[in-house]
Amino acid sequence: MTVFAPKIYQQHVLGSVEAYFKACHELPSPSIAFTVTTERLWGRGNPYNPLSGFPADMPYFCLRVPTGGGKTWLAAKSVQLVNTHLLRCEHSVVLWLVPSKPIREQTIKALKDRKHPYHAALCEAGPITVLDLEEAKSVTRATLDTSTTVIVATRQAFQVEEEECRKVYQSSGALMHHFDNLSPLLRDELLTDGEGSERTTPYSLANVLRLRRPFVVVDEAHNSRTALAFDMLARFRPSGVMELTATPDLEHTPTNVLHSVSAAELKAEEMIKLPVVLETEPNWQQCLADAIGRRDALHKLADDERRVGADYLRPLVLIQSEPRRAGIETLDFERVKNELIANHGIPANEIVVATGEEKGLEQIDANYKLGIADPACPVKFVITQKALAEGWDCPFAYILVSMASLSSATAVEQLLGRVLRQPGASHRQAKALNQSYAFVVSRNFAETAGALRDRLVAGAGFERREVTEFVTAAKDEQARLDLEGYAGRVVVRPVAITLSEKPDLKSVPKPVRDKVSWDGKLNTLTISTPLTEDEAEVLKASVTSEAAAAAIVEAAEVSRTTAIEFFRTPAELGEPFRVPQLALRVQGELALFDGPEVLEYPWDLSPYDAAPTADDLTALGAALRVSEGGEIDIDDGGHVVSRFLPELQRDLGLVYQPENWNAVRIATWLCHNLPEPSLTHASKQAFVAAWLTDLLLREGFTLARVNLQKFLIRNLVEARIRELRKQAVGKAFQQALFGDDAATHVAVTDQYAFEFHAQAYAPSRDYDGRFGHFDFRKHFYGRIGDFDSKEEFECACRLDMWAQQGRIQFWVRNLVRREGSSFFLQKADGRFYPDFLCQLPGADGQPGRTLAVEYKGADRWSMAEDDRLVGGVWANLSEGRCRFVMVKEKRWDWIEALLS
Repeated sequence: MTVFAPKIYQQHVLGSVEAYFKACHELPSPSIAFTVTTERLWGRGNPYNPLSGFPADMPYFCLRVPTGGGKTWLAAKSVQLVNTHLLRCEHSVVLWLVPSKPIREQTIKALKDRKHPYHAALCEAGPITVLDLEEAKSVTRATLDTSTTVIVATRQAFQVEEEECRKVYQSSGALMHHFDNLSPLLRDELLTDGEGSERTTPYSLANVLRLRRPFVVVDEAHNSRTALAFDMLARFRPSGVMELTATPDLEHTPTNVLHSVSAAELKAEEMIKLPVVLETEPNWQQCLADAIGRRDALHKLADDERRVGADYLRPLVLIQSEPRRAGIETLDFERVKNELIANHGIPANEIVVATGEEKGLEQIDANYKLGIADPACPVKFVITQKALAEGWDCPFAYILVSMASLSSATAVEQLLGRVLRQPGASHRQAKALNQSYAFVVSRNFAETAGALRDRLVAGAGFERREVTEFVTAAKDEQARLDLEGYAGRVVVRPVAITLSEKPDLKSVPKPVRDKVSWDGKLNTLTISTPLTEDEAEVLKASVTSEAAAAAIVEAAEVSRTTAIEFFRTPAELGEPFRVPQLALRVQGELALFDGPEVLEYPWDLSPYDAAPTADDLTALGAALRVSEGGEIDIDDGGHVVSRFLPELQRDLGLVYQPENWNAVRIATWLCHNLPEPSLTHASKQAFVAAWLTDLLLREGFTLARVNLQKFLIRNLVEARIRELRKQAVGKAFQQALFGDDAATHVAVTDQYAFEFHAQAYAPSRDYDGRFGHFDFRKHFYGRIGDFDSKEEFECACRLDMWAQQGRIQFWVRNLVRREGSSFFLQKADGRFYPDFLCQLPGADGQPGRTLAVEYKGADRWSMAEDDRLVGGVWANLSEGRCRFVMVKEKRWDWIEALLS
């Protein structure tokens, strides 16, 4: 089996899903749970948007993951969370929808492949059966009763005009046994044909799905968001809908984004290659030659790394050629291929063409075991026309070459997606191998860079506010024209010249005309936005005298050079910013203190009382009432309102009849489903057995009832063990950090230091001016994460003013729970993220001290005692290199005292 280590951001995504599912049961409805969960996770509760045509309180949410982030693995891993925390059921039916038939085939193959990480992730839900829609039409009841069944289909398969869809609703003798011995309650929920005395209930797959309440996974959901597509799904009475997409719909039919992963997080965890280094060249042959030169240089770096142990890598160039047009000469695939062979000596077997008619990639996959990534495969250039076949993976793609403007959105987005992925999801030693490259036949660099950023937002799922820094210029002279690409401030000074004649601006194209203005009284032409050489030539034609033309050319040169003043951020200038972290000595060796498991503490359940609490018994009683007959509420108008989750639990309890397990088997199941690696199996087994024995001695708790409620019991026991572990960790934490011999256990050294990387700052929200405007000049990055209060904003203003005076070198708004972007100090029960980190001025070429600043409102001061203590320990153990202050009531003098 392929070993797959999940990235930290992926663990955070799954943590958000689990938290939401648990909140669905703890709070009055999934809609309230969504708002509360997003408030807990991100500090701002998002409103819940019900899905039209579905019950208003059905669990419905979206995971926003940019291209290259591993959406399919996350979906497979989520199935176990669905069963355990939402449905509370051993087995379930999952309806997994994909956008196309090629993606369907690729997904089914991977989910069935026992060596694939997707299959391994899916199997965490227990026994698994993966079917396509045709196989599902003859699925047996035994299969559904004994395994979690994943049915993979295209969303189009459920549209009425599709023959495949009609078969979903047709009666089938192969499915008849699913409807034996149904309760009247379930039978009433089935779809019927005909009216009156001729009314019948078809033995159809649609009705099997209605019985089993499938959980729906919508992969690449942006392709599925039509009213028709979702109306069809509603007919199957789903238990919930989870969308995965890079580009969620936030306007027309808004989805509920539970967790949003940023491109910077993917970059920080080596999933994608950024930035995209862009170069434009008007001559297509020169553009192609430049791309070949870049590929050769990358290949040499890859070979050098391989000689010292790195994985095999053969960088590929993806070339988007122009389509053929009758009677018009275009840069079509044949012309591009001939150029590669005739003028650059590229062997024909190193070129593959992938267009509608040419199936070169399919032949490559057939000829080589590992496809295009096979070391025996010679291909270095892939020429396409529109888009590559969906589902075709290209791990070695490094360079995108576009023979035309970036106007074919779909093709460019798709090719970009291939180029962005990091081979093997692992960092390479050479910086150049951790970047992507784009060569475009174009005269206008700024316009092309803007179009490329648009494609990253619209297709790859990058956020508009982060995409600026992810497209950079290969050449300095082109970078000066890309004003949008600077994270820092850019000041463009207007250039005014006196002309002896009035230019004929009406003859000038509007894009150029908008960059200039004419003052008839002073006879001056003012260039307000930099002009390219081509634009200067166009503007020059608006005058007749050579002197005026020469003046325009000279002024245009000034407009794109000395008239532009760039204020680059410390991150852009390559300033290092490393902050020492807390480390623990474990068996004589230092280890980063990034979680309680690093602590050495006695952890055994035997001293604790193993019995359900009064709250546990109340929860079990309430859940039993739900499973027996659902639960009803009365709204303010006196109308009966049925709740979604209680009805769902009732239906699942009727259709998935629990097996008659004895106490030993239930205890074994609970132990197996309680992931607590810090405990020995014997300790966990003894605790679970004692807890279960105590429960069964209480009135009303039979084996049958415990069988029915084993998922809830699992959650209750897990919560109790977690609470006991928290107590043990708390004692060990106090002893390690605040005991008499703390200095022998804890250290703050350069061996473990958090580094703020230039392209790894990913706020979940940028500051939008809601507390006021300030011209921040000394923030480490061009972007600034949002502030929680007006006082925090004012604190940042103070820091920047001191920095402008030279008392602080630069500072950063620290982020919370953004892996790769956040400095933290570990506590017993979580992490402390100070609001601000400041680099103080150094001397003799050495960096200065680091100052951590936390602002606390007076109402939260008493609750922040743990933060103050751990911040103080960090500063005290740093041997003077770090300072910490927590401020309240605008006591800026407390900060100022530490700046000397």
